[in-house]
Amino acid sequence: MRIGMEIVTYDWAGGPQRIADTLTAAARSADDAGFSLIGVPDHVWQSPPMGAVEQPFLECFTVLAAIAAQTSRVRLAPMVAGVHFRAPGMLLKQISTLDVLSRGRALLGVGVGWYPDEALGMGVPFPSVGERFAMLEEALRIRRQLGQGDDRPFVGEHYRLDRPLNVPAGFSGALPPVLIGGGGPRTLRLVAGYGDACNLYPGPDLADKLALLRRYCDEAGRDYDAIEKTCILPFDVSTPEATKALIGQLGDLADVGVQTAIGILAGPEPLRDVEVVGAEVIPAVGDR
Repeated sequence: MRIGMEIVTYDWAGGPQRIADTLTAAARSADDAGFSLIGVPDHVWQSPPMGAVEQPFLECFTVLAAIAAQTSRVRLAPMVAGVHFRAPGMLLKQISTLDVLSRGRALLGVGVGWYPDEALGMGVPFPSVGERFAMLEEALRIRRQLGQGDDRPFVGEHYRLDRPLNVPAGFSGALPPVLIGGGGPRTLRLVAGYGDACNLYPGPDLADKLALLRRYCDEAGRDYDAIEKTCILPFDVSTPEATKALIGQLGDLADVGVQTAIGILAGPEPLRDVEVVGAEVIPAVGDR
């Protein structure tokens, strides 16, 4: 099993003047410790239940670019980009730029988004969930067309691109892989149709969701095994007992078929948490 992390708070000691230092130290430590991925939430307000909206929060792609400059191995991903925040062409340009500047380490996490108060508070339209699913599918179709080098006009219900052109597509010449966040049937169908990875939450129905994804892959003619199965969950390493319990939980997830576990590290000392995960958790689950 591979281990990733998601940075979900910036309310650290020292205030804004120390955020860059704390972020750099945690990212470098994760890179050195063998973390597989660093994810950053695509929000502009702190989101419940992580904290009050008035707590400090930073913009996703700017943070990812800063992390890219301080690391050399770890993958980098928005977790996950809300489709309502940006036009698909701009989102794809942002992720391909990150991929080039990180030398091929970008992963496009994308989903239908949530948190209407944040969007409307900042003047961003927030359509219904049904509309956002339709927008997401169109965005994935646009990504596929761009990936094929087809610059003919794209005309959909929600988006029109007169000339879909994105040069360079990415560090290797191809668009970065895409992770689609969410575990409902509609999302899993999109994963089977367009995704390189899924992102689920742990729970008693996790095995059922993976079985449903396998069925959708069969229907779509996709190789289920080619899709990376990721799971996101809080990592509590505050005590030796909590760390031991986490290792057991991760082992159970690996047994179900999860390949990458992404730990939500929400504590006030991110460097300390990263060091504990690197020293105790990664060695314990790396061969699962």
